[in-house]
Amino acid sequence: MNRLAGNTSTVFNECIGAGRANEGLRADWQQQLARVQKDIQFKYIRFHGLLHDDMRVYAEDKTGKVIYNWQYIDKLFDYLLSINIRPFVEFGFMPADLASGTKTIFWWKANVSKPKDYAKWDALIASLVTHWQERYGEAEVKKWYFEVWNEPDLRGFFDGTQADYFELYTHTAKAVKSISPVYRVGGPATSATKWVAEFSTFCDANQLPVDFISTHDYGTTSVLDEMGTKKQQLKSMRDTIARDVQRIRDLIRQSAYKKAELHFTEWNTSPSSRDPIHDTYQNAAYILHVLKKASGYANSMSYWTFTDIFEEAGPGQTPFHGGFGLINLQNIAKPSYYAYKFMSQLGPFELQNDDQSSYLCKSSQGLQILLWDYTHPATGYSFNQDYFNKEQPSAVKQSVTIKVNNVKNGKYKLEIYKVGYQQNDPYTSYLEMGRPAQLSRNDVLQLSKKAAGLPVQQATVNITNGRFDHQLNVRHNDIIFIKLLKTQ
Repeated sequence: MNRLAGNTSTVFNECIGAGRANEGLRADWQQQLARVQKDIQFKYIRFHGLLHDDMRVYAEDKTGKVIYNWQYIDKLFDYLLSINIRPFVEFGFMPADLASGTKTIFWWKANVSKPKDYAKWDALIASLVTHWQERYGEAEVKKWYFEVWNEPDLRGFFDGTQADYFELYTHTAKAVKSISPVYRVGGPATSATKWVAEFSTFCDANQLPVDFISTHDYGTTSVLDEMGTKKQQLKSMRDTIARDVQRIRDLIRQSAYKKAELHFTEWNTSPSSRDPIHDTYQNAAYILHVLKKASGYANSMSYWTFTDIFEEAGPGQTPFHGGFGLINLQNIAKPSYYAYKFMSQLGPFELQNDDQSSYLCKSSQGLQILLWDYTHPATGYSFNQDYFNKEQPSAVKQSVTIKVNNVKNGKYKLEIYKVGYQQNDPYTSYLEMGRPAQLSRNDVLQLSKKAAGLPVQQATVNITNGRFDHQLNVRHNDIIFIKLLKTQ
C-alpha cells in the first residue's frame, strides 16, 4: 500500500450553511437536511435570522417591558440535535423592538441596525445562552460556536461603522462569556476576508476573548448581490480562495490570538443566489479544487448553502435558478451534492499521493480514490448569467492511469461513479427541456433519475501482484470516484 500521509481531512463537512432560521421550521427543509446528514454528515450548521422577528424571540410591550420567547428556536435546535448536527450560532439580525433604526435587507426584511439599548441587548444574549445551557447542558453548549453578526463590513448588512461593530462584538462576547467562560465566541464574520487584522488588534488592546476568527470568501468579482441583479464572473486566478485562506491563517499566527481557530463560515463560487454556475457540473469540480488546496489552513470551510430553500431574494421562481443549494426545491441533487457525498465516503486514512487533483484513501473495507479535473473558463468568457445559462459540453482532456502499490492480494468489488457533463447533471437535462418555469411530477422523476448517483461501472477485480492499475479518460470538469472493496 502507498505510504500513509495522515488522517483524511474533515474540513469539508465541519459546517454547512443555510438561509435563515425560520426556513428551518419548514418540513421540506428538514427533510432535505436529514437527507444531507444521511449522506454527508455535517457537524455544524450556520444560518442568518436567528433573532429576526419571524422567530419572535424578542418583543417589548407598550410599557417597554421585555418579553422573551424561545419556542421557535427550541423547535429548530431540538430538530438539529436530533439528526446529529449542532448550531454554529450567528447572532443576528436585530429584533425590530430593539433596533436603533429601520434599515433592512432581503425579501424577508432583516433589520441591520445596531441595538438602541446595549443593556437590553446584553440581557437578550445572556438570557438566550442561559436558556440553551438549561435546556441542553453546559457539556453540549460548550461544543457550539457563537459568531457575532454577519458581514458587518458591508453597509447592506450592518448599518454602522467598523467601530460600531467592535462595540457590538465587545458587548456580545462579554455576555456569552458571563454565562460560561468555556463558551466559544468569535468574529468578525466579514465578507471577502476583510477586517481580520483590525479585529484582532482591537480585541487584544481591549483584552477581549477571541476563540475563533470567521470570515467569508467567494470566487467571483462581486461581493454582495442581494437580489441577484449583478453580473458575476469568476476571478481569473483559479486559486483565489485557497490563497485567501492561507493568508488569513498567516494573519492569525501573527496576531495575539495564535491559537484561534479559523472558520470560513461562508464560501462558494458566487455570492449571488441567482447565479447559474451553482447548478452546473463545473461548480462541483470547483468545490473539490478549493477544498483540496484550502483545507490544510482552515478548521472549517462552510459551503453556502445545503438547499435552494433560500429566500433572500424571495423564493426561486424556477426549479433551477442558480440557487446556492446542493439540492434544489424539488429535492433533486445537483452535481455539487455528489462532490460532498464522495468526500464523505473517503476512508479515514489518506495515502501518499502527489497529485493535487485527487485523494487516495483507505478504510477497513478497502480503497477509495477521488479524482477530478477543474478547468477554469477561458479568460474573457461572458458573465456567468450568460455563459452558464447555455449548455456547456465537455471534451476529453486526458487519459489518466491510476497506479496503487502494495495492495493486499485478493478479490475486490470495483465501483466507479462519475459527475460531469450529462453525468449526474440534471441542470444540463433541464436546459435541454427548454428551461421550463414549472416541472411536472414526471419531469421531477426523470431529472431525479438522472441525478441518482448510481455507479457507472461495477466489476470484480482479482489482485495477485499487489498492484491496482486502472486507466480512464477524464473530461473537462469531470469528477470520478472509485471504490475498491475487498470481498475476500
